[in-house]
Amino acid sequence: MSDSSPLPPVRLHSEAELARAALSTPLLSRAARLARWAGPGTRVDAGGALVEEQLPAAAELLGLSGDDAAADASEAWRVAVDTGLVEIVDEEAGTVRAGEELKLLTGGSPADVLSVWLTALETVVADASVPDLDGLADALDEGGKVDFPSLGWDPDAEAAFLDGVLGNLYLLTVSEGGPGDAPVPLPALAASVIVPDGPGEPTDDVLQQVSDAMMRLDDQFRMLEPVGLVEYRPVDEALMADPEEEPGAPLDDTDVARYGMVRLTPLGVYGLRARLLDAGFAAPAVGELADKGADALLDGMAGFGQAAARAETEQWLERREPLAAARELLAAARGTDAGAPLRRLRCQQALSLVGAEAEPALREVLDDPELGGLARVWLSERGMAGVPAPSEEMVFWLTVDTLAAQLAAEGNSEELQALVEGLAAQHSGFFSAAWRVEHPATADVLEAMGRLHPDKKVAKEARKAAFKARSQQGA
Repeated sequence: MSDSSPLPPVRLHSEAELARAALSTPLLSRAARLARWAGPGTRVDAGGALVEEQLPAAAELLGLSGDDAAADASEAWRVAVDTGLVEIVDEEAGTVRAGEELKLLTGGSPADVLSVWLTALETVVADASVPDLDGLADALDEGGKVDFPSLGWDPDAEAAFLDGVLGNLYLLTVSEGGPGDAPVPLPALAASVIVPDGPGEPTDDVLQQVSDAMMRLDDQFRMLEPVGLVEYRPVDEALMADPEEEPGAPLDDTDVARYGMVRLTPLGVYGLRARLLDAGFAAPAVGELADKGADALLDGMAGFGQAAARAETEQWLERREPLAAARELLAAARGTDAGAPLRRLRCQQALSLVGAEAEPALREVLDDPELGGLARVWLSERGMAGVPAPSEEMVFWLTVDTLAAQLAAEGNSEELQALVEGLAAQHSGFFSAAWRVEHPATADVLEAMGRLHPDKKVAKEARKAAFKARSQQGA
């Protein structure tokens, strides 16, 4: 996942909803209870962890029992310290008290609550990157530091692996056409990191790597669920106990859930987006452009899918009068730069959501060489009278502009191929006329038509027309 291009925009729940979800997560609610419990009699060691003698009382307070009770209480305490819900008063004496951040959970804004939760999330993600290391004490060097190579563990690589998995899970969740709210099978998620280039005939070595990655992720997602990042169905323990079962092997649809299923919660989507932004990724959210100008709206939606673009546009239009909005959109859609065709397509899509009140704005641009075509389309679709017929030059210019926009939006998609085939079939002399169109993208569009059209003869015509268009541009 590259940080050079924006990720698909995400629709976030409101901060109030997310804050309520954060407060109800098991880990943060436990940390808050321990912070309220902390007092003069609470003792910690040099690292700020609860001394062993106090863990049973902490576990009892939290209603924890069983073999993991002390470990879960210790983890909640660490989160309380790391988030500032607990403050170390005297490191030497090991005394503590409730921290200032605790007040934010009851008296702060939703943003304050989410800030505390994000700190808790960082603590848990860092912990999840550390595997259970047997013989840790034996791996200490003379200076008391851990000799990681002797344990066969690379902390940076382990953290990068988990970050990559979480990044892929975020991308799957927010992408249009992805699983959305549906859970993702753990084998598919592991394979997305081990074999990022997609499906192929897996080797035994690859299957083993996927299997090993799944086992690591099983442990990690078990740790990440209590902080509210994910909902997780763990790997069926019977699979790990049965030597005949191979987690990396091809799966039957009815069995896939046994190998683990994970989905991001709405709070998890919010948290991972925050982490991606901190890491320098462009991770837009629907609604961020609503208070900006039309130029920022049309440019900002360049990489949006149709559903996200519509949602963003609807929020933008809600804040404006229809006629003023239409005029602003049309003005922003002008231009001869490389991004202009896609701006005009987004403008056309936005205007489709505007009512008849926008009619004067569309009539004002009927004679505009860049906007006259889309204005005629808008007026005609609404059955409005007095719409002048477009000239042949305008029809061809609008066709090239539309194809250029589709090419920029979707690349060599099946939809664009179907459009190209339809154009060539409907207009026998299309290419002999199209190369003369005075549009900056004419040659690029004709070259794309040559790539996309399945008929070799038609494709050759398109390439010849593209050559003529380039020659004309260079003349």
